[in-house]
Amino acid sequence: MLKKLVAVERLNLTPNANEEFAKRAEEYIFYDDIPSSEEEVIQRAKDADGILVNITTQITANIIQHCPNLRYIGMCCSLYDENSASVDIRCARERGITVLGVRDYGDIGVGEYVISQLTDLLHGFHGKRWGDRPLELTGIPVGIIGMGATGQVVARALRFFGADVTYYSRSHKPEIEEKGIAYLPLDELLQKNICVCTCLNKFVTLLHQEEFEKFGNHKILFNTGLTPACDLDALRTWLSHGDNYYFCDSLMALGDESLKEVENVSCYGGYSGGSYQAIERLTEKSLANLDQFLAK
Repeated sequence: MLKKLVAVERLNLTPNANEEFAKRAEEYIFYDDIPSSEEEVIQRAKDADGILVNITTQITANIIQHCPNLRYIGMCCSLYDENSASVDIRCARERGITVLGVRDYGDIGVGEYVISQLTDLLHGFHGKRWGDRPLELTGIPVGIIGMGATGQVVARALRFFGADVTYYSRSHKPEIEEKGIAYLPLDELLQKNICVCTCLNKFVTLLHQEEFEKFGNHKILFNTGLTPACDLDALRTWLSHGDNYYFCDSLMALGDESLKEVENVSCYGGYSGGSYQAIERLTEKSLANLDQFLAK
């Protein structure tokens, strides 16, 4: 059991989560807002031996160094690699602090988002249609950039509806290729496909002006990541052609709210991975992470 556990910001978990966390610490304090500065985070966490964070607040080396009792940092959000994490994991490791995050909780909703928006556009269910006639997903060439958990969910969903799916990733994924999804170099993937879906970690920007030129026009681009996967100026230039379409769910993924006013940009301002079921999975895995730490 921890001596003092502090949720330093609002956690997007189920209503009973605070009650469950309280069972795992002698003292549990949770804040239902977002701290405005590093100093405020330090004030909240300075004497805690465990803290909980969401995706919003950055836990920097400075914060970690001002919390001498800290032994555990629970990221109640996605943690896929150190470079994209909202916690300075390298600093935490050097000080013997365990950092655990969550994987694979909201990917199903993201897959549903891509399928629903793409089929809507191809058929023209709500008035705006990509082509001159309604189209099924059957045989439509779709490329996926990034074949992590989200990319795999999107790929499975597209394949179920008969799309011609190819992928690009930093490394080959033999288990994906065994399922009939071919790897292509990035340039070839952009040139081949009508629709491309970027499923990348935070802060990974892969599409620049050169890539958009390879992609060409009369195309569809999805971003399922938490931050933009493309250079925003290059995106604006590409969208200026008028027959290109861009989809993302959250304003954070959009990168610039003014892009919502650009023709053929769709951003509904929420998070497609934030369904009721996803939040339940996130809560269960966040609690399991703490139990794993306490069992050491």
